[in-house]
Amino acid sequence: MRRLRRLAHLVLFCPFSKGLQGRLPGLRVKYVFLVWLGIFAGSWLAYVHYSSYAELCRGHICQVVICDQYRKGIISGSICQDLCHLRQVEWRTCLSSVPGQQVYSGLWQGKEVTIKCGIEESLDSKAGADAAPRRELVLFDKPTRGTSIKEFQEMTLSFLKANLGDLPSLPALAGQVLLMADFNKDHRVSLAEAKSVWALLQRNEFLLLLSLPKEHASRLLGYCGDLYLTEGVPHSSWPGAVLPPLLRPLLPAALHGALQRWLGPAWPWRAKIAIGLLEFVEELFHGAYGTFYMCETTLANVGYTAKYDFRMADLEQVAPEAAVRRFLRGRRCEHSSDCTYGRDCRAPCDTLLRQCKGDLVQPNLAKVCELLQDYLLPGAPAGLRAALGKQLRRCTTLSGLAGRAEAHHALVLSHLKTLLWKEISNTKYT
Repeated sequence: MRRLRRLAHLVLFCPFSKGLQGRLPGLRVKYVFLVWLGIFAGSWLAYVHYSSYAELCRGHICQVVICDQYRKGIISGSICQDLCHLRQVEWRTCLSSVPGQQVYSGLWQGKEVTIKCGIEESLDSKAGADAAPRRELVLFDKPTRGTSIKEFQEMTLSFLKANLGDLPSLPALAGQVLLMADFNKDHRVSLAEAKSVWALLQRNEFLLLLSLPKEHASRLLGYCGDLYLTEGVPHSSWPGAVLPPLLRPLLPAALHGALQRWLGPAWPWRAKIAIGLLEFVEELFHGAYGTFYMCETTLANVGYTAKYDFRMADLEQVAPEAAVRRFLRGRRCEHSSDCTYGRDCRAPCDTLLRQCKGDLVQPNLAKVCELLQDYLLPGAPAGLRAALGKQLRRCTTLSGLAGRAEAHHALVLSHLKTLLWKEISNTKYT
């Protein structure tokens, strides 16, 4: 009996064992190859990230340059003393996505802040601190010695008109710039103070911080030369924002959507953030200082506070109407892609005249609604999903400038806000 059992065991299991033994070398090769491939890919990504770190993250150069100019008396500002002498501005995580615009999270006076400083493209990052003195010739060259306060005010007003359009409200904004320049409240504007504020005005985001309503943009806290601090970095609605900038394009769209559902805020909080974004779109149209366009409409720019109030994460891609029209005016083109300002402010191309037309194809509201389709529809309450989807689809079909159909655009936006508010009003989410 024992022999029969042993024979049966050999018959049943020996062929399998031989087959398994035959496959083991092949399996080992596959596993070794996959492990090697994973190590290679990881090493390559790490190399790409860290080899670019020195190029993207040059905050130490920013501080050296700014403090060098401050000690020479060329520039001034409300945080210069804390930055350069008392060392009370703490630089933390590098958030830069382009070498020319340095962005860091930081700490100042016990508050979390964002530190922003521009590095001129003409400066070679490999030149180090030796190149710093060249910057005063490029950036801190205006106004010159002998310029009067009246001349500086006129110079500022002309700059604002060129960048925002000839608006009746601009003299008040120019006065606001002068008040900011006199940060020590001694009722005079020194040459160093004037040079600093003039350099700040050349930064697109700083100009927008002055021009746009404060509710949906980070508050300005202080400056030194053209380095400035704003409120702490808002939370990002885009889960891919935790990745290094160079790795973000590698995130597949499907994985991005899944991460949004798993890691993003709960749907009612997303609805609250979306309402803030829609209010921001309202503010961009016919505001006190003109009309503005969102020229990179991505989820990466949709930020929010700890209370889930919307904050625009990056104002660099918001452009005044005057700047966009100046770019399009007389521009030669073959296709509409030749008439694109920023990433997605696109105007049609007149193929007969081979020139860009002045009106944009898609208004701010339509672009934002396209974004909200992916942001709001996943996880939306079942009773709301159909009506919300219909309103968003209707919104994405809007075309041309809102000035052409202002009432219609306003109606679509109002319906969207009302739909969302009805769902979250009288709950803990408001």
